[in-house]
Parts: sequence; structure tokens; C-alpha cells
Amino acid sequence: MKFPDEPDSLCTLSIIELIVQEVFELDFKNKLEEDFLDNLEIEDKETKVFHVARISKKNFTVGQKVLLQHSKLKFFSGKLRSRWLGPHVITKIFANGAVEIQSLKTNNTFKVNDHQLKEYRKGFQTKHIEIMDLEDPIL
Repeated sequence: MKFPDEPDSLCTLSIIELIVQEVFELDFKNKLEEDFLDNLEIEDKETKVFHVARISKKNFTVGQKVLLQHSKLKFFSGKLRSRWLGPHVITKIFANGAVEIQSLKTNNTFKVNDHQLKEYRKGFQTKHIEIMDLEDPIL
């Protein structure tokens, strides 16, 4: 049985149109993906520049007191546990960023990376404490 108006040619044209449309859609999706990846790369570069500009350079000197980060601290081991050990005294500074420190408590010396140190600031001492007794209110 034959269809009118040469159905084979109509079928072939519709298939070709579908293929062309599919190719255009794929090309459009590829362009969107490329634009997205380009924007993502630009955003990453800008974020890196932003964060690098805000990194403070630590300048340590020999004889300075520092605190050492407690790297063996377990997660959830105690909310109020301090992450810093010390104070320690810097005995030697190396060119590659390593620092040799000595513990004031045990007199042990060891090398650490300067990223694990922060400046020790002695807390203020309160010598005079004023005590106020609270009285019951008079009714």
C-alpha cells in the first residue's frame, strides 16, 4: 500500500530536520557548558587572589614566646579544650619556614612549621578585685 505524496521523502525530511535540530541543541549545550566552565575558572582565580591578599605574614624572632597548635587534637574531644600548647621559646629560624622551638616546661627542642605557631600574648593580671555584697531589696 502506498501513501500519497511520496511518504518516503516526507519521512526522510522529518528525520533530517530532527537530526539538524538535535545537532543545534547539542552545540548550544556545549557552548553553555564552556561558558560555565570559563566563568567558574575566573571565579576561582578571583577567590584565590582575594584570600591570598588577606593572609597575614607571620614574622617571628629568636627568643620570642609562641604557642604551638595541638595537631593531635581529636574531633569532639572536648569543646573547651585549648588547641594551643605552650608557651615555647623560638631558638632558631630556618630559611624554609621551619622553626626550632624549646618548651619552657620540659626544655625539649623540636622543629615545627611556622604555620603551626602563633604569637604568645600574656594575659592581663588583675591585682585589685572589688567585692560587692548584694543586699535584699527593701519592700
